[in-house]
Amino acid sequence: MEKNISMMTKVNTFQSPNKIKLGNGAVSHVGKEADKFGAKKALIVTDEGVVKAGLVSGVEESLKAQEIDFGIFDKVEAEPPARIVDECTRVVRDKGYDIIIGIGGGSSLDVAKGTSIVAANKGKILDYAGVDLVPRRGLPKILIPTTAGTGSEVTRVLVVSDEAENIKKAIYSDFVLADVAIVDPLLTISMPPTVTADTGMDALVHAIEAYVSVNATPFSDVLAIEAIYLIAENLPAAYAKAENIEARFNMSLAATLAGMAFTSGGLGVVHALSNPLGIEYHLTHGRSNAVMLPYVVDCNKIGSLNKYAHITQTMGENIEGLSAYQAAEKLVTCLNRLLEILNIPTKISAYGVSRKDIPKLAEGSMKLSRLFVPNPRNLTEEDVKNIYTSAL
Repeated sequence: MEKNISMMTKVNTFQSPNKIKLGNGAVSHVGKEADKFGAKKALIVTDEGVVKAGLVSGVEESLKAQEIDFGIFDKVEAEPPARIVDECTRVVRDKGYDIIIGIGGGSSLDVAKGTSIVAANKGKILDYAGVDLVPRRGLPKILIPTTAGTGSEVTRVLVVSDEAENIKKAIYSDFVLADVAIVDPLLTISMPPTVTADTGMDALVHAIEAYVSVNATPFSDVLAIEAIYLIAENLPAAYAKAENIEARFNMSLAATLAGMAFTSGGLGVVHALSNPLGIEYHLTHGRSNAVMLPYVVDCNKIGSLNKYAHITQTMGENIEGLSAYQAAEKLVTCLNRLLEILNIPTKISAYGVSRKDIPKLAEGSMKLSRLFVPNPRNLTEEDVKNIYTSAL
């Protein structure tokens, strides 16, 4: 695979959990893994929907088999407000839990990560918003995704909503990484088609943004391109038939690979532009990412023509005889076709956005300056407005 000069002249870093267990039925290992930490009392962090779907039962049975006492905190909300982490932390302190087990989508895993950190440190979760501000390791944590999208089980970041400022804030720290990630594709079978589509596109955005990032590494390139291939091959099948075990397995693997890819290589402005959509119009994180992806790629393509062309080919498109520019252009068409297959409206006007809202959306995006740095093209606020306008 082609390497750029910066990859060869810098020290490239790869970070991941201490252990990842992947496989159908892997959730049955959670008790034994918790026992290795000497755990006596585990708090399962999740949401009501995951509990009602019966997805926590495997965790409970495994903990019982190891005679580990446990409780359940099921108050996680989508795009979790910081107060949920602080509330969960109070439960941990009051009840004396010594290990955190997060199970669910990205929101549950992020709350579990945040709780682990704050329970072993002082203050509240927003005190640690930023990069490497967590002073010491948190409680042991085991993370178990029930979706194939966020990759939160393998990343060194968690995101919470600051309700006072009406913005999402990220906490980056090596101490956020899971001690054990358990990826069991069977837990994703109960996802309805819409959630399958949204979370799958979230994983695709992670992989594409990591691959074209100016901070890409040899590690992120390998992981990202494999994730892109797996998603292109398997997301439509998983969307079409929930119980397609092979597609579910490959999507779970892809989401995990994409999570590791962006942990190493970073993200870009798709996330910056999708953030205000999620806050203002209550779109899921995956849906807002999905909608903005083709428009950002169209704008970004001149900044990394060869890599975008390679993505096009990896997604199964014939680029023989095309220039790098033409191949990159073809990617936009390919992405729009994928969104059509997944029944995801590709215009933000379908979600209630009007032309008068664009200045506010652009202003919100520009606040996430950290996401503009690794982007392959430098963008001004006017550029951002133009992207939103093209997406109307």
